[in-house]
Amino acid sequence: MKITHGSTTFLKVMIFLIGIAILALSIYWLPEMAIKDAKVHPDTAYFLIPFLICAYGFCIAFSVALYQAFKLLTNIEKNNAFSESSLQSLNVIKKCAFTVIFFILLGIVSLMVLAKTTGDDAAGPISISLMGILATSIIAAIVDALQKPLKNVLAFKSKK
Repeated sequence: MKITHGSTTFLKVMIFLIGIAILALSIYWLPEMAIKDAKVHPDTAYFLIPFLICAYGFCIAFSVALYQAFKLLTNIEKNNAFSESSLQSLNVIKKCAFTVIFFILLGIVSLMVLAKTTGDDAAGPISISLMGILATSIIAAIVDALQKPLKNVLAFKSKK
């Protein structure tokens, strides 16, 4: 199977740029936002801890999934797409997708508790979070659909 290196290189560059954005988000933007919010709302500053846990958990799981996608693209470039390493990468990506969904749900619960306490309306952020869950669920379903034929190919190869 002949693979063009242009498309995989483009995808690798995009993964790298997304990884840099996630790193910048984790190091600069999240702590800055937490400090500003704690100054503006000192009475509800303790609610920042669950949000930061969810945000950092999301960033870590997303970063691991990006790394595994990078490894998968490297396997594809090396004409080693149908390997045990590719199957493991897909498995880790699927687990990361479920972890991201867990952290989004945890954030929704925290947001609902905060909204009950302060009397604010949390419908907007909750609806955006639900869209994130939908997108992540689609990714998990695609990865699962890719895993099944790959398992069959590897089982066929091992029988030979």
